[in-house]
Amino acid sequence: MKMQPRIVTLTQKIFVGKKLIMTFFNNQTFKLWQSFMPRRKEIKNNLTAELFSLQVYDGPLRPEDLNQKFEKWAIVEVSDFDNVPNEMETFTLHDGLYAVFNYKGLNTDDKIFIYIFDTWLPNSNYLLDDRPHFEILGDKYKNGDPNSEEEIWVPIKLKQ
Repeated sequence: MKMQPRIVTLTQKIFVGKKLIMTFFNNQTFKLWQSFMPRRKEIKNNLTAELFSLQVYDGPLRPEDLNQKFEKWAIVEVSDFDNVPNEMETFTLHDGLYAVFNYKGLNTDDKIFIYIFDTWLPNSNYLLDDRPHFEILGDKYKNGDPNSEEEIWVPIKLKQ
């Protein structure tokens, strides 16, 4: 596997959705999306049809630590926080530099993340930054399909 990401400076975005606290060992992603998807149409001021799967880690990401706690969000980008449905929350993603990988394959295949963190990142001019990680699930995303496509956004900063 050899992928070169595009480097993007993200401008602030705001979201509405649901979150759960989990670990890699006790992954609750299915439960989160199962509770969010039937209600996503209640969010009236979304900017696109894209879904975002966002992770906020407790300190820097430690991929080897299966018990590291993090917030996992199922969210959509919105224009404002004027109409937040009951039992949903808001999230603000601040400006920052990201490496964006266009990934095609099963969402359960972790080879892409092994490549990003063990091969690409150590050989790049960047370090992992302690900010949210996320995936954009657009119109080519198909859960459980080997032809599914998504964007993986990894927070980075230049090496000193």
